[in-house]
Amino acid sequence: MKPVPTGQLTRTADGADLVLVRTHRAPVADVWAALTEPERTARWFGSWSGPAGPGRSVELTLTAEEGNPTTTVEVLACTPPVHLRIRAVDEYGTWDLEARLAEADGVTTVELVQHLADPGEATSSGPGWEYYLDRLLAVLREEPMPDFADYHPALVGHYEQGLAALDGR
Repeated sequence: MKPVPTGQLTRTADGADLVLVRTHRAPVADVWAALTEPERTARWFGSWSGPAGPGRSVELTLTAEEGNPTTTVEVLACTPPVHLRIRAVDEYGTWDLEARLAEADGVTTVELVQHLADPGEATSSGPGWEYYLDRLLAVLREEPMPDFADYHPALVGHYEQGLAALDGR
């Protein structure tokens, strides 16, 4: 599989937003469940446990990463089935993420936004989010899982170009 990068960078007052979009022909409630129910998130990203809700934290175990690392994830906002914002801090940095969902004519659009204090992080996190969102679609569509080797380093150039454009180069 040759993945097609969708990530775009936009300047913000605090750094940059990395925005990636995927669409799937399904009701928004089904896609929301794949993003938020622990048994479904485990199929493509990671399992989680704990009392979910705004102002609360859950323990996330990444099921597609070597060693299945675990991290605490704080739920900043949650408006089912259209908006989720979370924050996690681990040895790789701070992950400030939003998922925005919308349905039109039976097609649900997922917009994943990573708020980056350092826009340069997009060169490593962009290919990773492309991979994870394609894993989400593979689960929803009952297709084979993509291979991370197809995403990194192959998509790094796309994000380097995005950084150059962001900086006016």
